[in-house]
Amino acid sequence: MQETPEVFQKIVPCPACKGDSLYASTNPYRPFCSARCKALDLGAWASEEFRMEASNLTTDTEDQ
Repeated sequence: MQETPEVFQKIVPCPACKGDSLYASTNPYRPFCSARCKALDLGAWASEEFRMEASNLTTDTEDQ
């Protein structure tokens, strides 16, 4: 008889709203709690509200 594999589940704070979010493979929005929070985060990246700092940027013309 095969046993069902255990699913790792943990309650974590949602990065967008800070509410409880189930961090498990059964949550399609993880680490977010909902589709809304996931979309809000994506929108913030797309509108450049969030940025990754870069250093030593080079362009193709500098390499030649």
